[in-house]
Amino acid sequence: MEAIVRACSNEAWPAQVAAVIANRPDAAGLAFAASHGIATAVVDHRQFPDRDSFDTALAEQIDSFAPDLVVLAGFMRVLTAGFVDHYAGRMLNVHPSLLPSFPGLKTHQQALDAGVRLHGASVHFVTSQLDHGPIVAQAAVPVETGDTPAMLAERVLATEHIIYPRAVRWFVEGRLALDGLRVTLTPPEPQWLFAGHTAGEGA
Repeated sequence: MEAIVRACSNEAWPAQVAAVIANRPDAAGLAFAASHGIATAVVDHRQFPDRDSFDTALAEQIDSFAPDLVVLAGFMRVLTAGFVDHYAGRMLNVHPSLLPSFPGLKTHQQALDAGVRLHGASVHFVTSQLDHGPIVAQAAVPVETGDTPAMLAERVLATEHIIYPRAVRWFVEGRLALDGLRVTLTPPEPQWLFAGHTAGEGA
């Protein structure tokens, strides 16, 4: 989230971050947003009896800011189909794997257990099928001998901070088009990043 806020300001996007909304009152992003003059709100999931009622309240809070795009950043709750459908084609997420490989949790351990030589991150449109939406951008990093999940996580996170702001900027510039599971970028530019041994290098 912080990388997106900074990129929006530093690169003079034709957009502004309308608000940062969290489901936990202690979320670090709230203080960061407030320090940058961005509106904040909390919809605490613990105050709702079920997912449907929480998602309804969350959608109402989001819609009060009338955003063109919803960006999930560090949001770890599974969203209901009704919520996802409400924001179809205008909600992005970043997942720490090269989808469709390793959806769900513990992706870095999954990658190590599978013995893959490349791991990475994917920015995708959110659909009702968890971690399976149309892919906007991906970044690949090498899996090195002796890597631990924590080492991989650090390497992958560095690439997320590159490709996620890039993908959001493409959306706000009106450059993304959805055709089934395929995302077209116009005018075209690389929708991938190959990072070398030093995380974040390569393009």
